[in-house]
Parts: sequence; C-alpha cells; structure tokens
Amino acid sequence: MSDNRLGDALAAQRAEEVRRAARALLRRPLLRAGGSHADEFRLVRQHVAELRTWFERNTGWALLVDSEVARLRRIPGQGDDPTHPARDQRTGLPFSRRRYVLFCLCLASLERAEQQIALGRLAEQVVLTAADPALTAAGITFTMADREQRADLVAVVRLLLHWGVLAKVAGDEEAFLKSSGDALYDVDRRVLAGLLVSRRGPSTVHAGGFEERLAELNAEVLPDSDELRNRALRHTLTRRLLDDPVLYLDGLSEAESAYLTSQRGALTRRISELTGLVPEVRAEGIAMVDPDDDLTDLRMPEQGTDGHVALLIAEYLAGRGGTVPLAELHHRVAGWALEHAGFWRRSATLPDAETELTEQAVDRLVALGLLARVQSDDGAPAVRPRPALDRYRVGETILLEPGQSAPRSTAKKSTKGKRTR
Repeated sequence: MSDNRLGDALAAQRAEEVRRAARALLRRPLLRAGGSHADEFRLVRQHVAELRTWFERNTGWALLVDSEVARLRRIPGQGDDPTHPARDQRTGLPFSRRRYVLFCLCLASLERAEQQIALGRLAEQVVLTAADPALTAAGITFTMADREQRADLVAVVRLLLHWGVLAKVAGDEEAFLKSSGDALYDVDRRVLAGLLVSRRGPSTVHAGGFEERLAELNAEVLPDSDELRNRALRHTLTRRLLDDPVLYLDGLSEAESAYLTSQRGALTRRISELTGLVPEVRAEGIAMVDPDDDLTDLRMPEQGTDGHVALLIAEYLAGRGGTVPLAELHHRVAGWALEHAGFWRRSATLPDAETELTEQAVDRLVALGLLARVQSDDGAPAVRPRPALDRYRVGETILLEPGQSAPRSTAKKSTKGKRTR
C-alpha cells in the first residue's frame, strides 16, 4: 500500500512539474538557461520529451531545446490579429510601423555583427541598411539625426534586451538618447537565431500586399486525407483555445465548427490536463479560464486608472445590445474622471483626456474579445458588446432584511480572463 501511495505521489509531482513547464513556455515561448527564468528552463529541459510530443500532436508547434535555449515555435491560430502588438518596455505604448521596421533592420544588422556591438555602431548599420531603394520607395528612412529616431531605436533595443537577444555590458541607453554617450552589448546568437518563427523563409514569399504576404508566410499545405484534415482542425482549434481569450463559434468555418462540436470535450480536457486552464463553455463559444491569472498579457480587471476605466466601460456596456457610439463613451468617461478625481491620475481630468482614456480602454476590451469596433448607422466610430462581456454585468442591488437570503437570480460579475501570447 505504501508503495502505491509513493507511486501516486511521484506521478502527481511529475504531472505538476510538466504543467509548470508547459505554462512557462506558454507565458514565455523563448527561455534561456541563465537569468531570472533559469528554473523554468531546467523544468522544460527535464520534461522536454513529453512537452514536445504534446505540442506537436495538439498544436503543430515544434519545441526546440538545447543546453542554452528552449524555443516553442508558436504559430498563432489567427495570423491577422492586431490586438496584441509589441510594446515599449518603459511606457507600455504599442510599437508604431516605424519601430517594427526598425526592429527588423536591427535583427538583420545583428545577424552580421560580432559577438559584441555598441549601440552607436548598431545605429550606423541600421542607417546603412535602411538606404535600400525598396525601403526608400516605401517612405522608410532612418538617419538617427534627431531624438525621435534615436528614441525609436532605444525602444527596439530595450525589447531585444528583454527577450535576451542582447545583454548589456556597459553604458546606458539614455546617454545615447541624449547624444552624450553609448552602450555596449553582448549578442546572444542562439536566441537571435530562434527569434523568427514562420513556416517558410521571408525571402520565398512573393505576394504583393501586406495581408497576402503575412498569410503566405505561415500558410500550411492543404491536407489531402480525412486524417490529415482532422489533424489540421485539431491544431487550429487548440491554438485558438490557448491563444484567444474567447473562441466564438460565429468566427469558425463550417468544418471547424463541426469538429469542435464533436471533439469539444477531448480538446478542452487535454488542455486542462497540461495547463490547468478551466473551460467555460457557453452557447456562443468557449473560454479557457486561468484560475492563477498569470497566462495573460492583459488582465481584466487591472489596477490603475486605465484598468478602472476599462472595468467601468465593461459594466456600462454589459447586457446592452446593438452599437454604442464612441462619443457616448467619451462623455461617460469624462463624467467618471470627475467622479473619481481623487483616485485617478491627475491628467485624467485635463481637457480631451477622456478620448485617450476611452481609446485605451476599448483597445483592451477588444483584445480580450469583449467588444468589437464597428460603425454606427451614420458612419461614426462605435463599439458593439460581444457575448463574453456579460460576465461583467452587475446585478440589481438588493437590500436584505436581517436573516433574509439573497435571491438566486442575482447576477454576479466574473473577474477572470485569459490571454496568452
């Protein structure tokens, strides 16, 4: 009997370690052996065979692990989702088109660089690479002559530092920004080599427009048998369940919807067993909810002024049908700014501050699958609540007499959400 208990305890411990390793990869698909994620890297390397088998079978994602780097090559379920951009590590603002281009130019320059590179030297290489006639024709130019362009480069470098492509040796980015100094970095070539994830090399893509090029970059070979078609559907739906805050049925193809209907229990069970995510199944779709609330890049609710604005808008719109003009939300947010002036940041009560506050909150709610951006009948910008927003509906306040119990129909507000990236 004691041997059975010991075996059960060891099996439970192993299952917990595999779960922690899987969650680490979903949270950060590129892990290095050193630094703050060293313990997570060791867990992944210890259970790499089981993890690799699960991800390849259920998502089609390859897991590459060596002595220094673990890389889960995640292909998104939706390649055209614009709601989770790269962000400035200091301000949290999303990258502009210019910064994305600069990011690619930095990677190209680092690929040709030595083991160490100075920030000033990287800037010189980027300027040279940006002189390509194709970039010039597209209106992309970099001279690094003004502070704004240097700030763009510094934002890209800080993201590369965060991902481990670069490691600071000496100096400071602020000095470079002020044209009063420089910074020196080590280049981690293993991390750099594993950064790009696509099914085909970018140089082999020949489509014209951006959307077409993006689709071609990650296009899969069309399966020619029932078994391969079912595998492709399993991969797509599992990716969506892991990536999307909510998987809405009305966004699926007929084949995907039919497969999900027949295999819903198996899909959600396998995800739950590996990750600990809990399926919340509704008539409109499925959300894999994270009880630990750490497999997400956007939380709801969130602390601070922006988080409070998003929560108030969610509560205001929950249960409403049709479209709501953004102008109406601007008016509401302006009123809330005065009402909560003692708790919100000072700039929230400045003229026109409600516009920026509303836009940031709506962006968050759209990214979480709670709102959709639409146009009203007169063509003005508007939003439409999506079904999952009802989880933030607040029920009617009822004052109870002593000893009286609350009626069962009183609505509750759920605060759990999930978004992995």
